[in-house]
Amino acid sequence: MTAHRRLTIGLFGFGVVGEGLYKVLHQTSSLNATIKKICIKDAHKKRNAPAELFTTDRDELLNDETINVIVEVINESEPAFEIVSKALTNGKAVVSASKKMIAEHLPQILQLQQETGMPFLCESSACASIPVIRNLEEYYDNDLLHSMRAIVNGSTNYILTKMFEDKLDFKTALLQAQQLGFAEANPTLDVDGWDAVNKWVILLCHAYGIVATTDNILFTGIQHVNENDANVGREKNYEIRLVAQAKKLENGKIAAFVMPQFVKQDDHLSFVKNEYNGVVIESSFADKQFFYGKGAGSFPTASAVLSDISALRYDYKYEYKKLYHHTPNQLTTDFYIRIYVSFDEWSFIPREKFEWIEEWHAQEDRKYLIAVIHFNHLTENDWWKKNNTSIILTPDAIIEDMELRKLKKKSLELAGIS
Repeated sequence: MTAHRRLTIGLFGFGVVGEGLYKVLHQTSSLNATIKKICIKDAHKKRNAPAELFTTDRDELLNDETINVIVEVINESEPAFEIVSKALTNGKAVVSASKKMIAEHLPQILQLQQETGMPFLCESSACASIPVIRNLEEYYDNDLLHSMRAIVNGSTNYILTKMFEDKLDFKTALLQAQQLGFAEANPTLDVDGWDAVNKWVILLCHAYGIVATTDNILFTGIQHVNENDANVGREKNYEIRLVAQAKKLENGKIAAFVMPQFVKQDDHLSFVKNEYNGVVIESSFADKQFFYGKGAGSFPTASAVLSDISALRYDYKYEYKKLYHHTPNQLTTDFYIRIYVSFDEWSFIPREKFEWIEEWHAQEDRKYLIAVIHFNHLTENDWWKKNNTSIILTPDAIIEDMELRKLKKKSLELAGIS
């Protein structure tokens, strides 16, 4: 594709994002791109576009030689992967918003891109309107990128905001999110952390060259966070966010996970409220940089799809420099974290597994402690996901081995033991 070449699009899906893209393209005539055909599942559903645009036969789009771009914005993972595979094999550029499909099929998608030489762009699959993938690809060198911390799911962020600021209980906040369209009727993918970890798989690849799966990354959502936890946060001047994070440790390996976390009120992520997303990237010389924007919705997601379509005019494709031109980083679980744990019964908590307990409170209805534990213990055990137990990371939760030794030495000195 040469610069300014006309783009003829085959669109899969005409839901919130697909219709948003259709409207945006009509308002962006300078892009020189048009939708020739739209593939949908239900031929009888009334839609806000001319009937002759629609078909239920996907091969009409995939085998049409005049269509040079396939845009895929459907919800089903396996059909989406089949569409992407055939499109790339047929010599068509692809733009996709399907984070679940990409996270589940990342190695195959990378291989298809190498075999076909065709572009596969997916800015809209993580953080919608925030151009984080393009920045990770082009701006941040692998050796200089220290850490990423991000709020990547607008539904959970809306619920946590309402629990903290309006003092709503979890169920009421979730219901409100569903009524406003920020959460699905079945909110499990959002609330249990699946959506966030799918996005994190994608971003880890572009940031560090790590080709992971959701099985490689410890994650949990906000399903166990309750109003007692919000009250404790308020007392300590913290807010609660579902934070996806990755940090390069002193040994060069990457600690990565998705978990609820207390954030200080001067933390960039504390300013990310309701359905918004935010990303804080820290590098050697640029210090911290903060990206902020709407993480969901018709036009924010469509704007990211539009940006990818625009980039195709210049034959842009991901180079995956950190994967192919550097030595890719490796994930590790060999570090310690400081956690807050709230629970009903002491008998469910393996106190002997903590390095030490810094704080504990025993009230009649609810108990909590703050302690340091080896991260690997959480990956190998599930007590913290059961029996109404809630786990939240403290601010600056990651503790490396050398730092742990210094903390232990300091605690012994304070106790008068040399």
